[in-house]
Amino acid sequence: MLIWVNLFVFISFVLIMSGFYMFIMHWKHLLNTLLSLEFIMLGIFFLLNSVMSSVGSESFFLFYFLILVVCEGVLGLSLLVSIVRAHGNDYFNSFSLLEC
Repeated sequence: MLIWVNLFVFISFVLIMSGFYMFIMHWKHLLNTLLSLEFIMLGIFFLLNSVMSSVGSESFFLFYFLILVVCEGVLGLSLLVSIVRAHGNDYFNSFSLLEC
């Protein structure tokens, strides 16, 4: 059992670090930024799931965490849609405060 928990913790850290790498390398596109943030949240969910299952506590916190992740994703996608409608693309460099 301890070997599986350590494996899940390692996999979750790999997911989190690869999400941070994607976030740093592809920061110019809003959609790639949102996908990397969701990837980081998936890694944090795996980490919380493995830690809470090894401790033996209730998993209601995980449901609240998933609800917050879904709300974050929905708000990000609605922001992406409104920016693409206003500016025509999702590049961060093309946004200007003078146009608003």
